[in-house]
Amino acid sequence: MKRMLFFAGVVLLSGCSKFLDRQPLSQISPDNGFNSESELQLYVHSFYDNMLPNPDGEEKGFTSLYGETSNNIVLTGLSPQLTGNRSVPVSGGGWDWTSLRNVNYFIQNYNRGGLDTSITYKYVAVAKFFRAYFYANMVAHFGDVPFYNKVIETNDTASLNKPRDSRTLVMDSVLNDLDFAIAHLGTGKDVAEVTKWTALALKSRVCLFEGTFRKYHTEFSLPDANGFLQKSADAAQTIMNAGVYTIYKSSPEIAYGNLFSSLTVIPEEVILARQYSAALQIYHNVNYYTTAPSFGKPGLEKSLVNSYLMKDGSRFTDIPGYTTMQFYQETQNRDPRLSQTIRTPGYKRIDGNVTLAPSYGGTVTGYQLTKFVTSAANDALLHSYNPLPVIRYAEVLLNYAEAKAELGTITQSDLDLSIKLLRDRVAMPGMDMAAANIAPDPYLANQYTHVSGINKGIILEIRRERRIELVMEGFVWNDIMRWKEGHLLAVQYKGAYFPGEGNYDLDGDGATDLMIYSGTQPSTPNVQFLKLGTDVVLENGASGGNIIVNGTIPKTFNEERDYLFPLPTTDLLLNPRLTQNYKW
Repeated sequence: MKRMLFFAGVVLLSGCSKFLDRQPLSQISPDNGFNSESELQLYVHSFYDNMLPNPDGEEKGFTSLYGETSNNIVLTGLSPQLTGNRSVPVSGGGWDWTSLRNVNYFIQNYNRGGLDTSITYKYVAVAKFFRAYFYANMVAHFGDVPFYNKVIETNDTASLNKPRDSRTLVMDSVLNDLDFAIAHLGTGKDVAEVTKWTALALKSRVCLFEGTFRKYHTEFSLPDANGFLQKSADAAQTIMNAGVYTIYKSSPEIAYGNLFSSLTVIPEEVILARQYSAALQIYHNVNYYTTAPSFGKPGLEKSLVNSYLMKDGSRFTDIPGYTTMQFYQETQNRDPRLSQTIRTPGYKRIDGNVTLAPSYGGTVTGYQLTKFVTSAANDALLHSYNPLPVIRYAEVLLNYAEAKAELGTITQSDLDLSIKLLRDRVAMPGMDMAAANIAPDPYLANQYTHVSGINKGIILEIRRERRIELVMEGFVWNDIMRWKEGHLLAVQYKGAYFPGEGNYDLDGDGATDLMIYSGTQPSTPNVQFLKLGTDVVLENGASGGNIIVNGTIPKTFNEERDYLFPLPTTDLLLNPRLTQNYKW
């Protein structure tokens, strides 16, 4: 629980020009602070609590630890990002600079106590890690942003009113900060502390985003896409070669699910995590989120369910009639990660002995989430306390494979060192590069429209693997943005297939679990009821089809505008040298 104590001096404020000139409201000030290692440690602990992703939902479009939406998870409602109703905020909207100000304050003042660099540099390295983390997120969402590496004084008009710096300058600075962190952080493993390995993993993530963004977003004319991709692969390979981490394995039928439901961190794979505690009453909400209707009844989207391979490695979408398969049939003999991500036939709660079908009171698509879900004893509001990974080794392996594939340098050996380890966990066949490139999956090609060249097939397969392995971990929005596939956000979201009204045995045990009806509700006991047209909407009405979610709400994505977020109007007024993003 080292990282879950909030530092009293950090307050959450927004607006660049208004707040960059304020001193931290803390117990540590230029007059009395940073005289001991414990004071340095106290200050940097605030960065973990205030800058790492929050658990419950995608706040302002930034990542969450299980509450992602986009085209992976469907809810009863749609965010403005999915309906085309995004607007320029008056303030906020992610344009928040308080965290940066606190980081820069530390970097500028850490040496006031005269401590030796053998003590101070590891804390400076943590601060620079978080400055890189901050700016990588800001660039991903806003593009060009002002770069500040110092505390702004109230009379520093030039700094307070500086224009946006170029993306290239800011990202070069991000890499400099990460390289400092890598050089000065410890080499031990610690899921609660930033280490050399954490910094290398972040470098791999950041460089993969930037490299692919520059490659696919040619409209921005950004240089050196391949340079960033190579840095991503190199950072990942450094971790891989060190042998410090591995992919957690137990039984193929439970290993993937156990990684996320475990009440203690699994350090062989998890590099950095947010930790919680029942004893200290520090909770998150994942059980309630997945079982109660209050959070929009989340469920996997149909295209993601279709993307899971068969257990023998063949493509589900190559099977004749796959589009009209009902729930029981479509969940048989699939990649075991499907049954460890949603309720499938035979599902039982942890510590439970009752087989449960999907509850339509907890999912709008019929594909009810189980990833991260623990015992039913934790189902109450704010009662979950399993750790939530922020960075894990599986992502590092995926970053390595994707960066090499995008560079055009990937080999079968590279896949065997990376993707095969993820497949081995669930006893799935490895990825075959030659087969993938000879016959690229048309189902995936229809989604990822900008992929081309001799490695088209393997890039598509790596994207499949990434979407499945990292679902609910907060990556999907940034992945869609960097690949320039925003059109996926405008597709009608769908759920399970039903041929129409009738009785349905969802788990194949011979008993009716669900009745879709019209008119008066039947009185059959121990059955879920969905009134057609009211509780559930099917594509073709009484003639059946896939569940349609929010079918009356238009979904649009502006290709010229929506890959970047708008700057708030208040900040544009306070600093007339700032410019708004294109088309906003």
